[in-house]
Amino acid sequence: MRTDTGQVIHLADYRPTDFVLERVDLTFELDPTETKVEARLIFHRRPGADMTAPIVLDGDELTLAGLLFDQVELDPTRYDATPESLTVRDLPESAPFELTITTIINPEANTQLMGLYRTGGIYCTQCEAEGFRRITYFPDRPDVLAPFTVNIIADKEANPLLLSNGNFLGGAGYGPGKHFAAWFDPHPKPSYLFALVAGDLGVVEDTFTTMSGRDVVLKIYVEHGKEPRAAYAMDALKRSMAWDEERFGREYDLDIFMIVAVSDFNMGAMENKGLNVFNDRYILADPETATDADYANIETVIAHEYFHNWTGNRITCRDWFQLCLKEGLTVFRDQEFTSDQRSRPVKRIADVRHLKSEQFPEDGGPLAHPVRPTTYREINNFYTRTVYEKGSEVTRMIATLLGRDGFKKGMDLYFDRHDGQAVTIEDFVKCFEDASGRDLTQFSLWYHQAGTPLVTASGSYDPAAGSFTLSLEQMTPATPGQPSKEPMHIPLSLALFGENGGKIAPSSVEGAEYAGEVLHLTGRTQTAVFHGVGSRPVVSINRSFSAPINLHFDQSPADLAHLARHETDHFARWQALTDLALPNLLKAARDAREGKPVVCEPTFVETLIAAAADESLEPAFRAQALALPSESDIARELGGNNDPDAIHAGRQAILKQIADAGKDVFAGLYAAMATSGGFSPDAKSAGLRALRNSALTYLAHAEQTTARAKAAFDAADNMTDLSHALTILAHRFPDSAETSEALAAFRDRFAENALVIDKWFTIQAGIPGVEALDRVRGLMENPLFKRTNPNRMRALVGTFAFANPTGFGRADGEGYRFLAGQILEIDGRNPQLAARILTAMRSWRSLEPTRADHARSALIEIERAPDLSTDVRDIVERTLKG
Repeated sequence: MRTDTGQVIHLADYRPTDFVLERVDLTFELDPTETKVEARLIFHRRPGADMTAPIVLDGDELTLAGLLFDQVELDPTRYDATPESLTVRDLPESAPFELTITTIINPEANTQLMGLYRTGGIYCTQCEAEGFRRITYFPDRPDVLAPFTVNIIADKEANPLLLSNGNFLGGAGYGPGKHFAAWFDPHPKPSYLFALVAGDLGVVEDTFTTMSGRDVVLKIYVEHGKEPRAAYAMDALKRSMAWDEERFGREYDLDIFMIVAVSDFNMGAMENKGLNVFNDRYILADPETATDADYANIETVIAHEYFHNWTGNRITCRDWFQLCLKEGLTVFRDQEFTSDQRSRPVKRIADVRHLKSEQFPEDGGPLAHPVRPTTYREINNFYTRTVYEKGSEVTRMIATLLGRDGFKKGMDLYFDRHDGQAVTIEDFVKCFEDASGRDLTQFSLWYHQAGTPLVTASGSYDPAAGSFTLSLEQMTPATPGQPSKEPMHIPLSLALFGENGGKIAPSSVEGAEYAGEVLHLTGRTQTAVFHGVGSRPVVSINRSFSAPINLHFDQSPADLAHLARHETDHFARWQALTDLALPNLLKAARDAREGKPVVCEPTFVETLIAAAADESLEPAFRAQALALPSESDIARELGGNNDPDAIHAGRQAILKQIADAGKDVFAGLYAAMATSGGFSPDAKSAGLRALRNSALTYLAHAEQTTARAKAAFDAADNMTDLSHALTILAHRFPDSAETSEALAAFRDRFAENALVIDKWFTIQAGIPGVEALDRVRGLMENPLFKRTNPNRMRALVGTFAFANPTGFGRADGEGYRFLAGQILEIDGRNPQLAARILTAMRSWRSLEPTRADHARSALIEIERAPDLSTDVRDIVERTLKG
């Protein structure tokens, strides 16, 4: 493990390598503890480079076992080897040369799960971002692209399956008890896309015929006996391939596409060319063990990794500062895929909920950074919500600015112009400028300025002139390293609604560009006058969340209720309900803290219940409407001096008042939304279950007994209903006999299914209250808890830290001290996992003073620990400094 403080890398220091890598030939002789890796690399010096420069290759905890130069053992005076680098001097000025490097690595001992590791008898690799240097010395950076040939030699009985990137060249026996397989990837790729998997796995096979008529073999490898649970993943893969051809004209380019599911994996999945490696939670599903959310996540992640074949693989990043070029762009693509497969407004609501709960706090805290950062110390720490989700929003704004056809032209130009290259954000944006003729210079500030812009709006209506004046002002707050910000180009989807609920089309607009119902805010302040407005309009701003901003627009409850009933953009209808809810929830938190009665404003309650009962709205939308802003949402809106207990108490009081007022409606929905026949994961059926379970949640608050939830648990015939009923029991009635009985029954039924037991830990880690910490500590001693499995650690410790504000943020600071101890323990074996869980502390400054002091002390305890990894030191220092 690297325990240095980490060298700070600057975008401004980028320069191409002195040497061009022409090809890579790798030979692996697999052994659990002594795997031999021979890397044959052919280079030539880049024209114009320093003719005397040595070649410097990256390593990480490597030991050099052999080095040949043009197949002759190299004189030791010509090279220096350390665990972190290999430097070779006295190289040809122009002629190609070959280095053959031999290393011996221990996959069994690789608990970091980066590079080549072995888990559950399976050899597996994870090389993004800098894992390949843990396999062999290499120019381990994304702008070094070359074709790879891979030979794998292993024990045949233990490893009948030998996989790597590209197309299969062949295989045969290789001496007593062994065999080999050879693979060739003709598409030049960076080392972070290298993959190798070996072991004994079952397989699900299918084929896909591309738009040009080629047949592609599809294979998904899982543990033996789990093949039926990969059926939905295969279906999602085929739908993804068809959609990418139809929407973006992108055809798959190899003869085979493979996915391997493993249980020990730091990420969700990895898009290695032709051989994707997945966390098995995003592959395995059946009605008994997977929720509707699991099915939706499988669909999304399958699509995301497949779409990377073009946006990430065929066109990759010049350097890691351009990470959003593949991740943000591909998140946009997978969001569009799901929107087309399911419900566009419901998907948009879910994505914005996630953005606001995860990325907005990142943008507003000590870990804030631009979508394209300019410096980093540990690149693993920049696989962030800002790069992914905000990066997607920036891509979406380009599509809003240019329209669907203009965006498609820009993407076509991008694919044609840069296929096979490692490129930059500037290259990407230039394609849209060239395709559309629009200057995107100011818009590009979205890539370079951190922070969430605040747009303040006010309006006035002049009945005599028949005009409506809208005044706008934008401000982006200071963030670490960026004290002042320039005005952004903010596309605001905007519409006016009349008293009868119909949309008003103004005759003209002056003071701002307004086309296609999009108003372009480009100045720090701007005033737009809408003419031809015959009555006072109700204004809907930022429809479909056209820009990732905070909007401050004082609208009366009556106007918001009007939008909640009449807006044709269903996202904006949901936003109006949310804007009605938030003031009530914020006041409730303040009143609860001061010991005052919590009272909910009647217009909000009436409008929400009316939306729940509105049969013209799809059930999935109504379920989203009933899901009030979370405790973390309330804390973000309060801004500071936050008391998690008061926020929880206030929100619970609001839920109770809504539940009491709408009890009959919720009882009717619970009865009416029951699905008949066998379980189906389709969007319509999932929407029915979502609304029924939302009604069950409110009924539990209204009835104040375990009876209905326990009956739902006993009657459930699918994991969605079963886990939701168990969550209600555990979170609402944690000390009841019915809850203890249900938790034990769930555990006993699914003890052999790791992914379901993760849910069991997650549900209990989220039970609110000061007793949560003792419960978590007890669960860590449970025989089912496995510290070395990232999924299990995320399920218990991660859920407690990220999703249990009252338990984690208890007033005595014990939750923060507990997390500090866990971070230090995890860091010793898996720094990447430790650093990601530590980001749960990013908003510590927004806590009330006593809790904030406890949190700061816990962070200082981590900072002062010896032998911290670069990953954790980077996060803790930025969190304390910001």
